[in-house]
Amino acid sequence: MWRRLLLSVTVPLRTRTLISPPLLSSPSHHLLSRSNKHSASPHDDPHDPPFSPIAKAPNPKPKQSPKARNPKPKQAPKALPSGMDKPSLPLHSDLPFDFRYSYSETDPSLRPIGYREPPRFSPFGPGRLDRKWDGVSAPATGEAAEDRVSDDRSSVLGDPLTEEEVGELVERYRHSDCSRQINLGTGGVTHNTLEDIHNHWKRAEAVRIKCLGVPTIDMDNVCFHLEDKTGGKIIYRHINILLLYRGRNYDPKQRPVIPLMLWKPLAPIYPRLVPKVAEGLTFEQTKELRNRGLNTPALMKLTRNGVYANVVERVREAFRTSDVVRLDCAYVYTSDCKKIGVKLRFL
Repeated sequence: MWRRLLLSVTVPLRTRTLISPPLLSSPSHHLLSRSNKHSASPHDDPHDPPFSPIAKAPNPKPKQSPKARNPKPKQAPKALPSGMDKPSLPLHSDLPFDFRYSYSETDPSLRPIGYREPPRFSPFGPGRLDRKWDGVSAPATGEAAEDRVSDDRSSVLGDPLTEEEVGELVERYRHSDCSRQINLGTGGVTHNTLEDIHNHWKRAEAVRIKCLGVPTIDMDNVCFHLEDKTGGKIIYRHINILLLYRGRNYDPKQRPVIPLMLWKPLAPIYPRLVPKVAEGLTFEQTKELRNRGLNTPALMKLTRNGVYANVVERVREAFRTSDVVRLDCAYVYTSDCKKIGVKLRFL
C-alpha cells in the first residue's frame, strides 16, 4: 500500500525514465534523490551534451587594406573662429541698464526691507560678471550717455518700414504656428528673455511674443521694456500678441553681451502690498467696505495664466456706479492676486 501511494505521488513530478526500482526501496533514499535531482553526479560524463558549454567560433580578423595598415596621422582640431572663442571671465556688458530678474514686474524705486538669501550669492554665478549683485539687481558699472545709446539704436533700426514691408512681416510671423515665438508668463520681461530674443534674431527679422498672466494687465509697460532693453521696435500688437522687429541694420555678430542668470533669485521681502487700513479711511470704514465688497456679485472671473487685457477698462466702468468692485480670483495663485491688486491700484 505504501509503495503504491509513493509511486502515485512521484510520477507527476519526475519523468518515467528517472524512476527506477532502487529509488522506491526507502523513503530516505527517495528524499535524497529528490533534493539532488538537479545536481550533477561525479560519475556523470563531463561532456554530457545537455550540460557541456557551446563552443564559440573564433571571429576571424578582417583583412586590412593597404591604406588601413598605414593610417594617416591624426590632425589637430581646428581652432574656432575669433567670434566663437570662449569668452573670458568675468564678462563685461556695455548695456546701460541695471540687470534685474524681471524688468516689467518690478519697481526700481522700491527698496526691500529684508532678503531671503544673502546678497553675496549672485545668480550670474561666482566671478562670472564684473557687476556686483546687491540682492535685487546688478547695477551698471559706468554711466552710459543717453545720446550715444539712442544714436546706436536708431542706426540699427535704420529707415522706417513701409506699409508693404510691415504687412509682409506681420503675415509671416503673426500666426500661432510660427516657430519664432517666445512666451511671457508671470515673470514678464525677464533678463534671460533678452538673450532668447537675440537668438531668434539671428535667423529671423522679427519674433512673435505671446504674453499671459499678470503682465497682460499693463501691456504698455511690457512693450516699453521690450523696446528699451532690446533696441527693437513693436510693429504689431493685438491683445496679448506682439511682433518685435530687430531693425534693418541688425548684425548678429555685433549683438550686445547679455550674461545669463544661472538660477532664479529669491524675491526680497518688501513692505505689505495690501495695507490693513486704506489710505484716507479709518479702520471701521475700511472694514465696512470690505464686507460690502465680499457680498457683492463678482464683476468678472479670472483664470490662471489668462489674458487680463480688458480688466482695467471694466474696473474703471464699474467704478462709475459703485465704490467697491469684486473680482473672482478663486483659480489664480495668491501671489498673482497681490500683483493684480497692486497693478489695478496704480492703473
